[in-house]
Amino acid sequence: MNKIVIASVVLLAALFAAAGAFFTVQQTQQVLITQFGQPIRVVQQPGLNVKIPFIQTVIPFDRRLLDYDAPGEEVILGDQRRIIVDSFTRYRITDPLLFYQTVGVTEQGIRGRLSSIVTSSLRRVLASEQLNAVLSNERPRVMGEIRRLVNEEAQRFGIEVADVRIRRADLPDENTQAVLSRMQSERERVAREARAEGAEVAARIRAQAERDRTVLLAEAEANAAILRGTGEQEAIRVFAEAFRRDPEFFQFWRTMQAYREVFSNGESRMVLTPESDFFRFFREIPDVAGARPPG
Repeated sequence: MNKIVIASVVLLAALFAAAGAFFTVQQTQQVLITQFGQPIRVVQQPGLNVKIPFIQTVIPFDRRLLDYDAPGEEVILGDQRRIIVDSFTRYRITDPLLFYQTVGVTEQGIRGRLSSIVTSSLRRVLASEQLNAVLSNERPRVMGEIRRLVNEEAQRFGIEVADVRIRRADLPDENTQAVLSRMQSERERVAREARAEGAEVAARIRAQAERDRTVLLAEAEANAAILRGTGEQEAIRVFAEAFRRDPEFFQFWRTMQAYREVFSNGESRMVLTPESDFFRFFREIPDVAGARPPG
């Protein structure tokens, strides 16, 4: 009976030891094997692996991208302006052994180091940049330089920095109102310039329109005068031609027109002698039906 119990205990111990000899590396993990606290080897390929039970220890590290959000920092730019910068960093552990030797087992150890590295890199790069570069399409260039500096410093901890980004860049509260006032003044100046340019263009357009109007009226009056002169000349020519053909009839017709204009309203008064040449055709009325005027 005692032999059976002893054999069972030995078998259970063997099974327990065998179970402790195997471990699995997940696809999102990489592990460091230590023996009595000393690093032995690194396993980065996923799958089933073997270790010495009770002697060797498996320390897993995440191989995925990890993130670190840095607190807001006040930074002085190259134009001596102050801004508050919030940044975040994306990194991954590439050397578990170096990470273990310099930082430790947990990720909390790297956060303090990343905070100082990111802050110093931000201050170093932004100290030579203008505010417009940080807030314009030049930001990728600025962030690329910051990422390069952070990555160079972080490699000695066994990590690789994939990206560093500025999430927010705000002016301090005491400077915001002054900046807003300057922006408002600048917008008002631009508006005044635009209005002045518009008034100048409007005056130029009105002057051009007035000049064109004057030229058109002058040309129209000149053409009208030419047409009137031509008409009068033609009328004179027609009258002259008519007078040349039958001077007596023309003189008679003109006299009849004068009679109509003078006596048409019935209120005209003329003081002339009967022998006046104006009444010549009244004295020369021809005989009608053989009758003669009284002598």
